[in-house]
Amino acid sequence: MPTILTHAAVPLALGLGLGSRLLPPRLLLAGVLAAMLPDLDVIAFLLHIPYADDFGHRGISHSLLFALAVGLLALLAAPQLRSSRWLALAFISLAGASHGLLDMFTNGGLGVALWWPWSGERLFMPWQVIEVSPLTLQRLLSPRGVAVLQSELFWVWQPALALTCALLMLRKIGSMGHQSTGTSGNGYHPDR
Repeated sequence: MPTILTHAAVPLALGLGLGSRLLPPRLLLAGVLAAMLPDLDVIAFLLHIPYADDFGHRGISHSLLFALAVGLLALLAAPQLRSSRWLALAFISLAGASHGLLDMFTNGGLGVALWWPWSGERLFMPWQVIEVSPLTLQRLLSPRGVAVLQSELFWVWQPALALTCALLMLRKIGSMGHQSTGTSGNGYHPDR
């Protein structure tokens, strides 16, 4: 897995790039939590559940169905998230799904049960470019951990920053289009 904080990169990039008018701060925070939530399955190690078990690490909690279930909870909590129901469902599901997809790019572990319950097969992406993170803080603070963080900066945080910048540019271009047509973006036209 990438480090747990790196899983926040996808929702943060979308949130910062799209802005708080589209993705309210509460929804963004929920997206960050949804992106990190699947790694609570490391509790399985303490419970002596085998890694390869459906309830083991990178099993059920890393599936697209789990991400959708978390998104459905967000749909129900949309008023508290200051969001429309459909935006809450879509954003939280995407944030949750990003976790398993990022883990599929790592070069260690047993893969991700992305299609559970339809398939228990553990999958990787064809390009396993992200160094797998150690599961203990002590090992993360070792030279191996430094290599993991460098890998994550290159393969996750840099693309996330590029996505944020691209979305900011699109927002800027969009706001310039509203200015050139004489509208304020809220439907008001001074000549009407």
